[in-house]
Amino acid sequence: MRITEFKIDLKNMTKRNLRQLLLLVLALLLSLFSITPVYAVNTAPTAEQKAAAEERKLMTIESNLIPGWPQGPAIGAQAAILVDAKSGAILYQKNVNEPLYPASTTKLMTALLTIENTAMNDIVTFSYDSVHNIEASSSRIGIDEGEELTVEQCLYGLLLGSGNEVAYALAEHVAGSMEDFVAMMNERATELGCHNTHFVNANGLPDPEHYTSAYGLSLIARACFKNESLVTISGTRKYTIPPTNLQSEERPLENHHLMVPGLKYEYDGFVGGKTGYTRDARQTLVTCAEREGMRLICIIMKEEAPNQFLDTAALLDYGFDSFTKLNIAEYENRYTLNSATFFHTNLDIMGSSKPILALNPSDYVIIPKTAAFEDLAVTVSYDDLPPGAVASLQYSYNGQVTGYTAIEYVDDTVSPFDFSNIVRYQSRDEIPEKLVPKKNLIFINVRNIVLILISVLGGILLLFFIRTLVREYRYRERTTTLKTVKKRYKKRKRKR
Repeated sequence: MRITEFKIDLKNMTKRNLRQLLLLVLALLLSLFSITPVYAVNTAPTAEQKAAAEERKLMTIESNLIPGWPQGPAIGAQAAILVDAKSGAILYQKNVNEPLYPASTTKLMTALLTIENTAMNDIVTFSYDSVHNIEASSSRIGIDEGEELTVEQCLYGLLLGSGNEVAYALAEHVAGSMEDFVAMMNERATELGCHNTHFVNANGLPDPEHYTSAYGLSLIARACFKNESLVTISGTRKYTIPPTNLQSEERPLENHHLMVPGLKYEYDGFVGGKTGYTRDARQTLVTCAEREGMRLICIIMKEEAPNQFLDTAALLDYGFDSFTKLNIAEYENRYTLNSATFFHTNLDIMGSSKPILALNPSDYVIIPKTAAFEDLAVTVSYDDLPPGAVASLQYSYNGQVTGYTAIEYVDDTVSPFDFSNIVRYQSRDEIPEKLVPKKNLIFINVRNIVLILISVLGGILLLFFIRTLVREYRYRERTTTLKTVKKRYKKRKRKR
């Protein structure tokens, strides 16, 4: 509702009308003062909340317990995680599996499902429920019932303005109802491998059954930041929604994430992110940043303002300063032509110069700068393979996973061999058990086969050569004997 003009005729107003007007004004003032900024990103904490945050700095940082691993900073968040955006390698972890309230970072899942199931120019019409079934004091951008926006405009309103009515409208647009959209959210979370995660709404408004973990939220964020449209939108500082069918004025929006370049806590390399806050969730923050080709995602849950931004900056600095990115194909020499279990060769049996198998050239590991590639342990798996791959390799440093790659057919030739294996695990983030091959598992080394064939062929030729020499020797010996016998015979004949 917008008040554009309000006129009072004091001359014709009765005492009763004046009394009613005064009561109305008083009610409006009381309602305004009763609204507290329970969803504000900069809500100041109480002394008790600050003390609780200080106590949380004493919580165990699990990644600091890894031998040889860079020691990460102590922060006041209840849970935090720093991961590589592509591989999911965990660089920092603190209480990452506890279910906590995500608040408005929930909207990343809403945005992901929207971008996966709609077109950017689709028209979203705001229903009565989307506008009026939202708490009055919650975050809004002021959309009216019946108003129409494009999906793109809605995504800006969702991720920059954190509009709860926008999240509701997108849920209805994508799935037809909030209930069906929530089912999609939970199904997608399961597909991504999220643990301790359950959603009941599209905006993150408080509910005991609405929760996720720092690890689960990192999986959702990784999926979001693979989409360039969501990267662009969530990393935008300002956006203006143009006039609509019901509103003749523009709506300027500014990103709530204060690490956007130009804002208070701007961070060099900022890519995108999402803020969140409720009284119970406290401050939550998702941030993606990239430097020198390394893209990291940081999740902060249950922190106090403004430390969600300071914690994030500290963790991102820790990641960029303490770790390095190494291309696996450039450093790996265990799974090459000379390997006993795999073949990777520049000599094709049919005479081609292309290799038969090769490591994926784009895969990499994230390791401490104090470590070397040779320090990594590697585990081979034959399950859950991408198309064109015969095996996958998982790299770890003192038990901490640092990256993955695949051994792939270069020419997409279909393998005639059974590369199955009994190793079973739910996701790549779980360390598989030690490889126990089946009896019918076949490994083949092309170089060895070629060498064997050459050896056999050489042996056969050598036998033929020796046999020829022996026959020639016998023939000469026989000829010499015959000549000798003839000479003796001629001598005897002459004597007679």
